[in-house]
Amino acid sequence: MSSNTAGMKKIGVLTSGGDAPGMNAAIRAVVRTCVYYKLTPFGVKEGYEVLINNNIYKMDAGSVKHIIHQGGTVLKSARSKEFMTDEGMEKAWKNIDDIGLDGLVVIGGDGSFKGAMAFGARFSFPIVGIPGTIDNDIYGTDQTVGFDTATNTIIEAVDKIRDTATSHNRLFFIEVMGRDAGFIALNSGIAAGAEEILIPEKDRDVDHLFDSLERTSQRNKSSRLVIVAEGDKNGSVYDLEKQVQQRFGDRYETKVTILGHIQRGGRPSCYDRVLASRLGVRAVEALMDGQHYVMIGTRNKQIVYTNFEQATKQNPEMDEELLRVAHIISI
Repeated sequence: MSSNTAGMKKIGVLTSGGDAPGMNAAIRAVVRTCVYYKLTPFGVKEGYEVLINNNIYKMDAGSVKHIIHQGGTVLKSARSKEFMTDEGMEKAWKNIDDIGLDGLVVIGGDGSFKGAMAFGARFSFPIVGIPGTIDNDIYGTDQTVGFDTATNTIIEAVDKIRDTATSHNRLFFIEVMGRDAGFIALNSGIAAGAEEILIPEKDRDVDHLFDSLERTSQRNKSSRLVIVAEGDKNGSVYDLEKQVQQRFGDRYETKVTILGHIQRGGRPSCYDRVLASRLGVRAVEALMDGQHYVMIGTRNKQIVYTNFEQATKQNPEMDEELLRVAHIISI
């Protein structure tokens, strides 16, 4: 870590987009790292919307006490259409300039980084990002803050669903988040012992599901679980249930469970708290080292920087080994 070559004195931090468990741990790390290096941290309430409305306030080490274990984000979050307009950006820049911020840490996902990239480029303002999204759908990091907690929340729910599925010999379709990416579905499906996992990256038609259910039917299994990412190409989870009923008739009693926003909530796991803390510390240090428009992530347990353009335009690859494992152990 070099000295403060970028001349940073005041650093802001905001959370944007969908909330994710561990965001508070990241906020805490950013604020306390600023204090450690004798910088002044500022909190930006409600994301980019408040850069426009000027709800920016000075923080200190005490401002972030007792938040590391809390879900959600104490800075609140919001999506702002106005921020992406010329007028909205000008308002945000005036407020930043009036306070004298020297840099900004943005904690969020793909959309948050696109906004940061556009704003930073327009005003030559230093910004770095921390990937905070339960979907794990950002290129440049092995895991995003919130992903581990979300998958553990799903597993706990699915374990309970299996209890009732076993008691009544039912087939459950369980929809999890993942509009554009199947990382949550794949990992939670393997861990929960699902018979089939449907994800957007693998465009399998419904006949593949029929074949899988045909095999498990012959084995007289007492319960069957199908994990479906919300972005699966076969339609809604209710469409899938209807097609299975039409195909198998009385052979399966089917039920649908949509886990919804329960996946976003809850206290962050140990892994997410540690990951968020590591990324928060390095985000401040990156600004001090003169880094601009990069996301802080991890690869093979090491901190890496990925520029915003690559992080937002390149899709992370699905782990083929996990897909292979899921296929083998679902028989």
